[in-house]
Amino acid sequence: MRCYAGANFFALKAAAPACRRDGAVMCNLYTQSKSPDEIARIFREQRMALRFPEGIPNLQPRDIRITEPGPIVRAAPGADGGFDLVVRRWSWPGPGGKPVYNFRSDGREFSSGRCLIVADGFYEFTTPVDPAQKRKDRWLFSKPHGELIGIAGLVRDAAEHGEAFTMLTTEPGPDVAPYHGRQVALLRPDQWWPWLTYARPACELLGPASAGTLDVSAANAAAA
Repeated sequence: MRCYAGANFFALKAAAPACRRDGAVMCNLYTQSKSPDEIARIFREQRMALRFPEGIPNLQPRDIRITEPGPIVRAAPGADGGFDLVVRRWSWPGPGGKPVYNFRSDGREFSSGRCLIVADGFYEFTTPVDPAQKRKDRWLFSKPHGELIGIAGLVRDAAEHGEAFTMLTTEPGPDVAPYHGRQVALLRPDQWWPWLTYARPACELLGPASAGTLDVSAANAAAA
């Protein structure tokens, strides 16, 4: 299969919100509430055996910010076909010290370091229409029935922090496009295994999410 990167074939939603898209900072906050048992059950439904090589983490429902730890899943070392859930820092320091918390996937192949970031949803911020409103509006993007969201990520060694992960991004699908010019790369459950095992090239898996994949709700309107 030939892969073409960079095209966005989706139109904006007909009923776009009354907000101004922000084109700079994106997805610097996400949320995760599922327990290790819940996560393991969800992976079992995909016939993916999940292990906890560093012990079962104490995952508390919370919003996760850049530089904070969050759960990720990656292929276990060796040939047994298992998958490991570990907790790692979100972002590593880039040139000049700025955190690398997202990374463009367009036109790239990732032959090492693939991981899946476990989330319930992610946030985007928009400039309010009312100029008197000092704080940006915050929007939560989540699955319609609260299902786990798998975000494509990369994990690497960061000299001062140990292993850390970043989120991959792509062109926005119609659910996200009215709010931001990019979106995190979402993987359907049937795509988790080929992503983590390198069974399929990135260009076949990463792309804009189709319409109706995500619900959008105001979250702490006028949040900082």
